[in-house]
Amino acid sequence: MNYAVALPDQAVFEAWRDAARCAISHRIAPERIDWTDGGLFKAAPLPDASGPHEIRVSKQFLSLARSVVWHKSPERFALLYQALWRLDLGDGAPLSPADVLGRRLQLMAKAVGRDIHKMHAFVRFRELPAEGPRRSFAAWFEPEHNTLEPGSAFFAGRFADMDWLIATPRLTARFRAGRLSFAPGGAKPDLPDDASQALWATYFANIFNPARIKLDAMRSEMPKKYWKNLPETRLIPAMLADAEVRVERMRAAGASIPRPGAGPVSTRYRNAMPQAVEPPATLDQARQAALQCRRCKLCEAATQTVWGEGAADAAVMIVGEQPGDHEDLTGRPFAGPAGQLLRGMIADAGLDGAQIWLTNAVKHFKFAPRGKRRLHRNPARDEIRHCRWWLGLELAFVRPRVTLALGASAAFALTDDDRPMHRRRGTVETGLHGGPVLISWHPAHILHLPDADRRHQARLQLAEDLARLAPLTEEGRQR
Repeated sequence: MNYAVALPDQAVFEAWRDAARCAISHRIAPERIDWTDGGLFKAAPLPDASGPHEIRVSKQFLSLARSVVWHKSPERFALLYQALWRLDLGDGAPLSPADVLGRRLQLMAKAVGRDIHKMHAFVRFRELPAEGPRRSFAAWFEPEHNTLEPGSAFFAGRFADMDWLIATPRLTARFRAGRLSFAPGGAKPDLPDDASQALWATYFANIFNPARIKLDAMRSEMPKKYWKNLPETRLIPAMLADAEVRVERMRAAGASIPRPGAGPVSTRYRNAMPQAVEPPATLDQARQAALQCRRCKLCEAATQTVWGEGAADAAVMIVGEQPGDHEDLTGRPFAGPAGQLLRGMIADAGLDGAQIWLTNAVKHFKFAPRGKRRLHRNPARDEIRHCRWWLGLELAFVRPRVTLALGASAAFALTDDDRPMHRRRGTVETGLHGGPVLISWHPAHILHLPDADRRHQARLQLAEDLARLAPLTEEGRQR
């Protein structure tokens, strides 16, 4: 016997899941089910009650099915049931991209995800007259797939304080008084222009940079099918036609004569780092400038710039790698567990911590989020090079007699040498600034060593290096 399944336009995943569960419980083969309800010869509806066969599926399959059901292909339900059938039989890996069926389902799920993303990016609301205290808006959108229903939750969360509707050819979403509902779609409604649309078009025209326009990239991210419904895209043809003239005006308006004071702060770093337009004149000015640093992307995620601290005329400068989680939150270098270890060892070595300049090679915290935690990530060489400007200013203003580099990143920042640490620990090298650089282990490295004997040995070596700072400082004073 053959079967036909009629699925609704809304809540389609739940309806397909119930139908698929019933069909597989009766061991109905995929080729015997018409999921399009196309009227197969002598087709019957599925049985009302479940059969004796039970099946459990993975979260991976359910997640994939929740996306694929919104694809426009009429085969989507049949393909999902084929995958379910094969999973039940243990027939290969129907969810794997290496499988023909799995590859097709994965591509369909990605297409749905992209379509939802584009809806979130390209829907443009227009304000409608409202009778009550809540403002009212409407938008027209033409999605590639049946993605209005799964994509509407985003708008319900973001615009919960207003009433709105999104009309599409297939379905219409309505959000009124905090309740989301759906109705059949239809032709594009006649939506009035509003002041917000005119304001957005004016803003877009003023931020448009013809020198940076890349049409191929624009079309890949914003296909032309959406252009007709976006108010700003109506301006693009005229702005592109005027692009060359606008670029020439921008060039003519640009500064051609450097402002006074554009020379480097320290000629010792002339070839080692980029130069500022107006270099700070004091250490405090350098700190204030660093608080606004945008030299690399690390500033976008970090809480704040972590500048050095200590005596402004310190004979010893200690340079670590980068701020950690504690340092990023407090704004102070060496404030976390590794810093506590270092400060304790500085005191044990008979050094006055208040007379040492403590800083890092990189001034912003680089991390990878893992739930509520932020896990440390090593800075890249380019990020260290970008931050050399700030380290160079600290060296130029503090003028330490000796610098202690803790770890590979600090050693690279100070010497531009990335040889392995185990070959360099305990050696004194000449830094880019021309001064002596003693190289040792970072206390965080010691804390993370898994073997207790290795931790003990590395700690002894760091203590030895700290004890050498006083004699090296005296040598520097005599020179």
